[in-house]
Amino acid sequence: MQDIERARRRIKLRDLHILLVIAQRGTMAKAAAELAVSQPAISRAVSDMEHALGLRLFDRCRNGIELTAYGHALVRRGVSIFDELTQGLQELEFLADPSLGELRIGSTESIAAGLLPVAIDRFTRQHPGIRINVAQTVLSDLRYRELRERNIDLLLGWTPTPFDETDLAVEPLLDDRRVVVAGRRSKWARASRLELADLAHERWVLPPPDTFPGSAVAETFREFGMQMPSAPITTLSLHLCCRLAATGRFITVLPGSVARFAGGLKVLPVQLPRAAAVSAAIVTLKGRTLGPTAEIFIACIREVAKAAASKAAAGK
Repeated sequence: MQDIERARRRIKLRDLHILLVIAQRGTMAKAAAELAVSQPAISRAVSDMEHALGLRLFDRCRNGIELTAYGHALVRRGVSIFDELTQGLQELEFLADPSLGELRIGSTESIAAGLLPVAIDRFTRQHPGIRINVAQTVLSDLRYRELRERNIDLLLGWTPTPFDETDLAVEPLLDDRRVVVAGRRSKWARASRLELADLAHERWVLPPPDTFPGSAVAETFREFGMQMPSAPITTLSLHLCCRLAATGRFITVLPGSVARFAGGLKVLPVQLPRAAAVSAAIVTLKGRTLGPTAEIFIACIREVAKAAASKAAAGK
C-alpha cells in the first residue's frame, strides 16, 4: 500500500465512480457503454487507481474481471462516499430552497395501506415540491438490503422482536394490534359483542399459513383453543383483503391502522390477545446522516402514528 496521504491526493472522484460502475456492471465494456466513454479510458482510470494505491483492484480471468479483496473494500467505502456526497448536495438544495428535495422510502404493505398515505398527504400539503419515491418491501431479511445499499433513506414496517440487525437503528412507531373486520353491510356489523368462535364457520380471507402473518393468525386462533379456519381465499395482499371484506361476504384480520384508514369496513367487537399486535417501526442505517427532508418526514409520520394510537385507545 502506497502512502495514504499521497494516494488520497491522487484518487479522483471520477475514477472512483468508474470503479463503482464496473463493479455494478461486471465488465469494463458495459461500464464504458453506460458512462459513454471509451473502454481505454475506463482501463486507464483503473490503472491510475491501482498505481496510486500500489494494489490490484481487479483480477483478470477467463470470464472477464473480478474484484479483489482490495477492490471490494474500496467499492464498499465508495458507495458510502457517494451517498454522503448526494446527501450533502440534497441538503444544500433544501437550504437554498426548502420547497425542493427528494425522499426515498421503503414500506411494507401494511404501512402503505394504513399510516403512509395519511402521512404523505399531510407532508405533501406542507412541502408540495419535495419528490417522494416509495418502494414496496416484503417481510424478509432481504428488505434491509435496500437500506444497506443506501437505495432508500428509511424503511417503514413490521420489525421482529428481538431485532438482531446491529447495523440498523429501529424507532418504534406504533403498536398495531390486529382486529377482526367485516364489511359495513355484513350481518355481523351490527353485533355488540362477539367471540372468535362465533365466526369460525364464516368465509374468511386469511394469509397463507406458511408465512409470518399466517403463523401469527394461526397462533391467535390457538390461544382461543381453535384451529385456523379453512379459508376459501388466502392472500398476503391487504388491498385484496379490504376489498373482499367490504363486500359484506367475507371476514378477515387486519392491522388496526389499516382497518381504521380503509373505507367500507367495520371493526368487529372481538377481543384478540395483545400478542396479536404488530410492531410498526422506522428503520434507518446506523452512522448514516439523514437529510433534512427525511427528518421532516419522520417527524410527520410520528404525529400520524401518535394520532392513530390515540384513536385506537379511545376505541374509535
